Amino acid sequence: MSFNIALSGLQATTQDLNTISNNIANASTVGFRGGRSEFAAIYNGGQAGGVNVMSTSQNFSMGGGLTYTGRELDMGIQGEGFFMLSGTDGSTLYSRAGMFNQDANGFVVDPMGNRLQGYTVGPGGQLQTGNVNDLQIHSTSLPAKATSDVSQISNLDARVDAIDPATTPFDPDDASTYHSSTTVTAYDSLGKEHALTQYYVKTGDNTWQVHYRMDGEDVTPAGGHTLDFDSDGNLIAGDSITLDINDPNIVGGASDMSLTLSYANSTQYAADYNNSSLTQNGYTSGELNGIRLDNDGMLYGVYTNGQEQVQGQVVLAAFNNPNGLTPVSNNAWTANPSTGQATVGTPNTGTFGNMAGGYLEGSNVDTTAEMVGLMNAQRNYQSNAKVLQANTSMQQSLLNAI
Repeated sequence: MSFNIALSGLQATTQDLNTISNNIANASTVGFRGGRSEFAAIYNGGQAGGVNVMSTSQNFSMGGGLTYTGRELDMGIQGEGFFMLSGTDGSTLYSRAGMFNQDANGFVVDPMGNRLQGYTVGPGGQLQTGNVNDLQIHSTSLPAKATSDVSQISNLDARVDAIDPATTPFDPDDASTYHSSTTVTAYDSLGKEHALTQYYVKTGDNTWQVHYRMDGEDVTPAGGHTLDFDSDGNLIAGDSITLDINDPNIVGGASDMSLTLSYANSTQYAADYNNSSLTQNGYTSGELNGIRLDNDGMLYGVYTNGQEQVQGQVVLAAFNNPNGLTPVSNNAWTANPSTGQATVGTPNTGTFGNMAGGYLEGSNVDTTAEMVGLMNAQRNYQSNAKVLQANTSMQQSLLNAI
């Protein structure tokens, strides 16, 4: 009996050594989860029968450290969740290893060619939530967008003296006929830049007249545009105007332009003229110049014109029993009935962790602890071998005595 008990100890310790050696070997493997051998005593009718390894559990409770790589498609998960991958054989794989790049067709793939899953974008660039598919980076040019809205918040200096337009008519070439001006770039449908200049003339105590010129041509609408302020310096009338521009000297072969200018929240205080905000929504065409990933898993294409466009959103999967996942080669797991149904969601929602772009999550193996475990396993193995040796010596002595 003691022989069989010691033999079971050797077998169990060998399995433990396999687990420890695998942990140590993968101490630098991205996204690896260390394992632990779980022993159980064996009894036969109340009689000691030795030991066996019930299972080797994986440690999903502790994450690995994040290492900065700076590579735009490297991704690290901080918290719960697994990347979903479509395997080259059509299977669904789960991984914590975020080493991704683009293949020849722009699909986001891991080093083995498995495609990263997420929410894709439709023909109009809208995110199709709920439609999990292969994520793809579209390298086509971003077309130009004509400016349709210009928004600005300005302060007009209440201290300046009014100008009577009847005696001193506005002249853009004569700075004495206006008080201040500002220029904003607007884009036509072909992406060509146009300089829209606004000239402000104070015509009364709290009244200002605005004149507009684009590329040197007068585009002021009939009747002009007036800004009225109350005695506290708040804008009370003229907070927006639409300029319809169809002069062929300006638009050329592009479509006619229609610009809505907003002056909401502008003021008239006794302070120097300034623009605290000046924005417009148009841009010229651009080429794909890079990829940006945010903490919500949103993938953006970054273009040479300074714009960004959504390319998709990475999704994560979670399980009621992640320890039931079956580890397979190349830093991945597969699901089985013991894991429960996968719950799919986006990073930073519910219990799912954050996404860190330009980082990789390392192994969660504690090499120091594994070396201590290795010494214990070695001692256990030697001790069981001693029991076998003692058992053999005792049997030999018995045979010699007979």
